[in-house]
Amino acid sequence: MTDQPKIERAEEDTVAYTVEDGIAWVKFNRPEKRNCMSPKLNRQMGKVVADLEFRDDVKVLVLTGEGDAWSAGMDLKEYFRETEAEGLGAIRKAQREAYSWWERLRWYEKPTIAMINGWCFGGGYGPLFSCDIAIAAEDAQFGLSEINWGILPGGGASKVAADLMPLRKALYHAMMGENLTGKQAEAQGLVTEAVPAARLHARVLEIAQALAKKDGHALRATKWAVRRVAEMTYDNAEDYLIRTQEALHNFGGVEARKEATRQFLDEKSFKPGLGTFDTSKIKR
Repeated sequence: MTDQPKIERAEEDTVAYTVEDGIAWVKFNRPEKRNCMSPKLNRQMGKVVADLEFRDDVKVLVLTGEGDAWSAGMDLKEYFRETEAEGLGAIRKAQREAYSWWERLRWYEKPTIAMINGWCFGGGYGPLFSCDIAIAAEDAQFGLSEINWGILPGGGASKVAADLMPLRKALYHAMMGENLTGKQAEAQGLVTEAVPAARLHARVLEIAQALAKKDGHALRATKWAVRRVAEMTYDNAEDYLIRTQEALHNFGGVEARKEATRQFLDEKSFKPGLGTFDTSKIKR
């Protein structure tokens, strides 16, 4: 393996994004470091996701990586060694800058898709879990390599593996430090779907376009509900969902339901099992 070129990026250049037809394409932009997350990148990502969240022209956010990696995790030099040298305050600051934007994505106002185009390691599991849907290239590589250099998968990575994978698979993955391909990650629950690399962008675009056509308020309520009820008993979840549906009514839920019902019963212009209704006709 040849050495990566030494590039010193300005903070604002560590993340790149474009908005096209309602889809925000956000990229980790440190390809020379396999998109490792440095304090600079984490600060910039926090700004970018916050700026995009309430833009009217953004319906869906896609997170991917520039070059041949999604993210190889936390930058060992900048995130760990350099912050540790500055003491506990610097460590806590760096952690908060990373975890805060991952948390923001978990409860994002818009649907989010992780488009894993290559390496996804260690700390990369945080934003991977934060995205609602994860589509990977079949030849992408997933790994919790922390055990190989004497630490445990921290920063939420162990929790991600335990939540998304069967227990025996999660233990093996974390304890052995062996990589998974995109196809193996799909089989073990780490990602939603794996497709050939040549099809990755097209498949993500297909999903993003489908999401963009749905009612935004209902999507937000649905994604939050699924995340919340995962940690509840059935009875608590049932009650929570009743209250959540009532709250949705205050965000246009009644109008959306009436319009969808009208299109289904009166116009017969759509079937819920085969697609979404025309949300542009909702009278707010």
